[in-house]
Amino acid sequence: MSQASKLALIKEMIDSAESSIRSAKQMVNELVGSNGKNSFAKKAELLTDYTSDSSEESEGDKIIEGVFDGDKMTDSTEKEYPVPANYASKSKLVPGDVLKLTVKEDGSFLFKQIGPVDRKKVIGTLTYEDGKYKVIASGKAYQTLLASVTYHKAEIGDKITLVVPENEESEWGAIENVLPANASDIDLEGEF
Repeated sequence: MSQASKLALIKEMIDSAESSIRSAKQMVNELVGSNGKNSFAKKAELLTDYTSDSSEESEGDKIIEGVFDGDKMTDSTEKEYPVPANYASKSKLVPGDVLKLTVKEDGSFLFKQIGPVDRKKVIGTLTYEDGKYKVIASGKAYQTLLASVTYHKAEIGDKITLVVPENEESEWGAIENVLPANASDIDLEGEF
């Protein structure tokens, strides 16, 4: 086995161990209860625990890790950072996804998804209520980003494939597709 192969295997093993530790800490926190922080800040705190610090300096840039809540990222101190709607839409971010924010020396923000949560897809109907686009699927209304609606050229009443967190309740979902008009003849609503 070459040295490069060994290094790649070691990195994969470390990544797997870190993921297992994160999952175990999340289960412990769920059993122990909250410390007053919102659920996204609590998840971000787990990131701090295994990376030793959720914000670090890298060649003049500041690196901050946090958890996406549907339209912004929350770090372990409950500080919120706006995530550009176009990035969230294009990347199909869902609540619970782990993000890394690089704050450049010039003040610009660069987001990168580094830990997607488990996902499932549901099919529902696009609506507009209370000034927000929502997809009604599986008896629940999920908010979705305007940027995603306009990107997919979706219209009210369209059947939508929506990506949502698999293991957690969420008020948000990411549009994956708009189903063709002839798909409305088929009863597709619900999970798959």
